[in-house]
Amino acid sequence: MTQLAIANKDIATLETAPTHYIEGNGIRFAYRRLGPAAGTPLVLLQHFSGNIDAWDPAVVNALAADRSVIAFDNAGVGRSTGQTPDNIAAMARDAVAFIKLLGLSRVDLLGFSLGGCVAQQIAAEHERLVRKLILVGTAPKGGEEHLLAVLQQAFSQTDAPDPRLPLFFTNSAASQSSGLAFLMRAKVRKDDRDTDNGSAVTDPQAKALITWCATPDPGHAMLRAIRQPALVVSGSHDTMLPANNAYEMSRELRNAQLVLYPDSGHGALFQHHEMFVSHVRTFLDAQPAAA
Repeated sequence: MTQLAIANKDIATLETAPTHYIEGNGIRFAYRRLGPAAGTPLVLLQHFSGNIDAWDPAVVNALAADRSVIAFDNAGVGRSTGQTPDNIAAMARDAVAFIKLLGLSRVDLLGFSLGGCVAQQIAAEHERLVRKLILVGTAPKGGEEHLLAVLQQAFSQTDAPDPRLPLFFTNSAASQSSGLAFLMRAKVRKDDRDTDNGSAVTDPQAKALITWCATPDPGHAMLRAIRQPALVVSGSHDTMLPANNAYEMSRELRNAQLVLYPDSGHGALFQHHEMFVSHVRTFLDAQPAAA
């Protein structure tokens, strides 16, 4: 075995990294940290019903090749204690508490779906804490959502091996094939897997997401308050949080780039994981433009 192979074998991945815990504000947060310690950490904010092991290892491990990546369970989710809030503002407060418990003063955020709403709230309220943010398959405050209808349709497809297949991917053969590959990657970890806490998590999370989108935001005040550079990503055929949300965010944010992936649904970052990682790396590594 070569020295490189030995080194790679010892590198922690999402599938092999131990789950750590840190406690504060009455919550014991579960998290995994990958990659080198140097540089600005990338904190991952997960989707509705998701926990640490719902992330795609192909995305997380590739991003962690050259930066610190932190996947965690927010309050009440997975192995974290506490109660899952039913509003985005409280979820953002809990996430900020976790980041500060780790002793971090500057982070990048990657928010997927519900996590993207939380990321917007954090970036708007904590300009010094957040350097850059990536918003994937999400919606602005007052945006368009079809959460309950899409969930009902997905769970009615009893022949699907996993509800995430119809939820995250289109009906095309290519997208379905990518979806099955994602499901296989997400199930590789067998020991110390994260836990699913059922309706104690999904009920308040659903209320939070639906309320966020149902609350008007005149003049897009939330988006206009975000000054950090943003990368906005969507699948062309996202049925849960449609792509027009991404266009609206990219237009109203002060400094945003928009990426729209073809023939892809809510899980575009998993279907096009290599391209997504490349786009995220380019975005995070880019130096700010001169004033």
